[in-house]
Amino acid sequence: MVEETQRPMSDSSPGPSVPVNDLVRHTRSIRKVVDQAIGGVLDSGWFVLGPRVTEFEGALAALCGTGEAVGVANGTDAIEIALRALDIGPGDEVITVANAGGYSTTAIRAVGAQPVYVDIDPTTLQIDPLLASQAQGPNTAAVVVTHLYGRMAPVDRVVAAAGSIPIIEDCAQAHGANLGGRSAGGWGTLGCFSFYPTKNLGALGDGGAIVGSDGGLMARVRRLRQYGWGGKYLTADSGGRNSRLDELQAAVLTVQLPLLSEWNRRRREIDAAYRAGIDHPAVRPIPLGHGDVVHLAVCVADNRSSLRSHLHEVGVITDIHYPQPDYAAPPGGFAPLPQTEDACNRVLTLPCFPEMTDAEVDRVIAGVNSWRT
Repeated sequence: MVEETQRPMSDSSPGPSVPVNDLVRHTRSIRKVVDQAIGGVLDSGWFVLGPRVTEFEGALAALCGTGEAVGVANGTDAIEIALRALDIGPGDEVITVANAGGYSTTAIRAVGAQPVYVDIDPTTLQIDPLLASQAQGPNTAAVVVTHLYGRMAPVDRVVAAAGSIPIIEDCAQAHGANLGGRSAGGWGTLGCFSFYPTKNLGALGDGGAIVGSDGGLMARVRRLRQYGWGGKYLTADSGGRNSRLDELQAAVLTVQLPLLSEWNRRRREIDAAYRAGIDHPAVRPIPLGHGDVVHLAVCVADNRSSLRSHLHEVGVITDIHYPQPDYAAPPGGFAPLPQTEDACNRVLTLPCFPEMTDAEVDRVIAGVNSWRT
């Protein structure tokens, strides 16, 4: 599950800097409704698996166009529980990518399965659907498709080529994104979300969810998030755990959900300004699709370390998502991933958050354009 650190690297440049993200500004903009939501939970005396979790699950399922949603403790748990719900374990292989922070890899290994990595499209940095199809073998039990940076991966093509192989969507950076009018999370067998605070829809701490439309499968997901219980203290499924979205986080997420569309619109506006304004031969912003939501404004740069140092000097903070591929060689080795390796050496994340001012956007553009390689 794709996540990132809450704080960028510290800044020593004079004057105020443009941060990668600013949760102080973001929280200030929603403080009144968040305070009311928290107060309501405190007054209710119900803190775990209560009416606010149920309400949020319904709202998230509606957003994704799925039959159900199940809140869990975090995004990585969401992928692990999704794998367990599909009976994936030792001896199974799960196809995924290696440039998405390692969260899917963590979940795949946690259930005892083996990740099989495929390379990415060099332009979009998303999974290459042809390579994903070619990687399928007799032990392939699932494909994890990550919608990286809030850009929709070509999940339609992956689903079409997968046949009966289950597709798990990693939607951690794609809240509200869609492809051809169908929402992230609504394409695969199961969709997994993170609500880490810096996400497009973020909690005041960790949180996650799994969405899907197969009633029997979602019932199993619901059991697995709470010890595998079919009833209180009665275990129905092995491999369960304590992974529950609490009432406080659910209440906070519910009051933010109506604001998500406007936040995503502003993110797209910032990204569009970067793509229109950045005019440097050694810097290429990642393309933006019609239904993308720009969780991160990422560019690909030659001599990234030089650009990053220059931006730091002019008061623009950056980050790297992600600095190295996440893979460990299986016994027989793994296929070369030249595009993944290249991307991890060149990607750079520019500031992008809904409360960012136009002046800050202009400052980032000027900083990039003033760089001398």
